[in-house]
Amino acid sequence: MHVHILGICGTFMGGIAAIARAAGHRVTGSDRNVYPPMSTQLEQLGIEITQGFDAAQLSPAPDVVVVGNVMGRGMPVIEALLDSHVPYQSGPQWLATQVLHNRHVLAVAGTHGKTTTSSMLTHVLEYAGLQPGFLIGGVPGNFDVSARLGGEQYFVIEADEYDTAFFDKRAKFVHYGARTLLLNNLEYDHADIYPDLAAIQRQVHHVVRTVPGSGRIICNATDANLAATLAMGCWTPVEGFARAGQGVDAPWTAAIEPGSDYSSFAVLQSGKPVAQVQWSQLGAHNVDNALAAIAAAHAVGVPVATAAAALSSFKGVRRRMEHIGQAAGVHVYDDFAHHPTAIATTVEGLRRRIGTGRLVAVLEPRSNTMKLGVHRHTLAPSLVGADAVWVYAPADLGWDATEVTASLGAKAQAVGDLDALLLQLSDSVRAGDHVLIMSNGGFGGLHRRLLAVLAQRPT
Repeated sequence: MHVHILGICGTFMGGIAAIARAAGHRVTGSDRNVYPPMSTQLEQLGIEITQGFDAAQLSPAPDVVVVGNVMGRGMPVIEALLDSHVPYQSGPQWLATQVLHNRHVLAVAGTHGKTTTSSMLTHVLEYAGLQPGFLIGGVPGNFDVSARLGGEQYFVIEADEYDTAFFDKRAKFVHYGARTLLLNNLEYDHADIYPDLAAIQRQVHHVVRTVPGSGRIICNATDANLAATLAMGCWTPVEGFARAGQGVDAPWTAAIEPGSDYSSFAVLQSGKPVAQVQWSQLGAHNVDNALAAIAAAHAVGVPVATAAAALSSFKGVRRRMEHIGQAAGVHVYDDFAHHPTAIATTVEGLRRRIGTGRLVAVLEPRSNTMKLGVHRHTLAPSLVGADAVWVYAPADLGWDATEVTASLGAKAQAVGDLDALLLQLSDSVRAGDHVLIMSNGGFGGLHRRLLAVLAQRPT
């Protein structure tokens, strides 16, 4: 079968392409921004990529066109597709019908932690010998690819709440047929498509309604928004998770030494210690992610001790608190954080790891929700744990970033030019500093540009 993918260079659609190729299909695709590393990865798989969305790419006609959610009416290829008799599906729909329909699907949903938790769970299942397929919105360090067809029984998927396609405005995760569903947390996000939290809750409840009674829902027991969502109706056994001392009763808990950097914690099942995790990750949020992964793996028969042992060799995810390098004694990290809650937990986790070392936070408010200014009133509190703060505020940001920096005092500033930001940052940092650069985009290569400048400092 010839599968042609529109919007192929996104992480999700690129994963669809890799899976379709592994399943034996001929795969081609197109995108507006075709550049490495995704273009290189796809070309290495023998996938031909067309630049742009012209109508000519549908001749000769493929057997099916898979339409990414970046596509919309008015694009030449979409208008030609609708005029033709060529079958088309969304990415989630194609995945559901061609790959997931006969698998035990473990879907990881939530506002934060989806990529990391999916990566942890996939690694645990692989360590246990279950050979899972997976599609993750990032690159797990233990696999170096974002998607794999895998064996015939289990499939782990990052269950995104973003809409499916221009012709299907349901959330992507509704399509997947989850048998084990992880619900990490629920906050307001994606302001470009959801008017309020209640709209997202309805989408989450749609997926809750699809989980069979013989399946399992693993849920953050401390999240009131998730509790309210499940109260709308739930027909599947629910197992909660929480860190010890959070004031909730949950069958899965983690006990952490006070003041620790979260590199070690005990796993308790129904109040009884059953395993110990020693690992390289940091932050309370990653302890939560690990508990969810352990509980989900247990639901498909993986012993807790096996899951804990697997996590000791978990290598993290690219762009999730990834240590990019060190120059002139300055450590530089890359993190995908783009929501105040994620920013706060990332800053707090790094602070525990480095102790009294100077923590410099650099933020690009790049997501659609950030650009709309939805989180501008909660950004400053999320950054208060840093010793110095830079906010990149280009002219098209859409709101005044000094609202954030002014409340943080002299340690914070907003800069509208990327070159000026690099100059100020490189002049300010000193040996022993830890620079945390946060963006859900490439941030103009700021991480490596900073390291290159620092490498030129006289010793």
